[in-house]
Amino acid sequence: MTATRTGGPPGDPGLFGPGSVTWQAHGDPMMWIAGIRALYLQALHPRALRGVTQNSDFRREAWGRLMRTAAFVGTTTYGTTEAAERAGARVRTIHRMLGATDPETGERYAVDEPALLLWVHCAEIGSYLHVLRRSGFPLTDAHADRYLAEHRHSARLVGLDPDAVPANRAELAAYFDRVRPSLAAGEEAHEVDDFLRRPPTHPLLVPARELLWRRVARLAYDALPPYAHELYGRPAPAPAAVTRRLRVTGTALRSIPPRLRWQLPPKHILRAVARLGPAARPAPYKLGR
Repeated sequence: MTATRTGGPPGDPGLFGPGSVTWQAHGDPMMWIAGIRALYLQALHPRALRGVTQNSDFRREAWGRLMRTAAFVGTTTYGTTEAAERAGARVRTIHRMLGATDPETGERYAVDEPALLLWVHCAEIGSYLHVLRRSGFPLTDAHADRYLAEHRHSARLVGLDPDAVPANRAELAAYFDRVRPSLAAGEEAHEVDDFLRRPPTHPLLVPARELLWRRVARLAYDALPPYAHELYGRPAPAPAAVTRRLRVTGTALRSIPPRLRWQLPPKHILRAVARLGPAARPAPYKLGR
């Protein structure tokens, strides 16, 4: 399987390239809300969550973990092929060294079990796709299937067999149906939920947390599938109301000029455009090309 590339700009287009759905979609600001949704969803797999909580202090390292994930996504999307491969090698090396213990059975297992890696991958990529589409980013069904197929590349980077990864919407839906019986919201999942709703912060920043962050976290949580709300023990909000809020938020964030948004470190998109030329700038209207 080869990456989707265009024959236009010179230079290394990386794993995906400007002709991919991924290249256009990952420049959207709603990716941040999608990333928080992914954390909520990933926390519902007890075996996978233990791999995080038993190897780190989640409350102290949660922001670092979120930023490392964002850096990985930015590097693998907009970086050179070499940079993406290096990022994947680092992740695989770290995972190989880590394990977790089932408190009920005493079983010791590796955090890079294919089933656990697949859950993390599908919850993450599925969240990106769900939030982008529901918030108004113009992805057709065909685009969505292309996006999922493209992300067999990112799955390979973390150690998965690309052929075992869902490559379209039907396969992704079937995967979630299969894994649902193994999901649960135990004590550790509720700790993640509590952290995401009320992250520790400096006393002077508490008003900002209450005004801004809790709205962002609530929107990400409300965008979860109904079964996730049931597991967390709260009633699911009306889907139409959540969709309206996602669209309003998406419209507001997309009104910020891209060049301004892309100035935020580590500037993956700006570096990619400098490498490949101005035609490589990601934009939704290029999806039809």
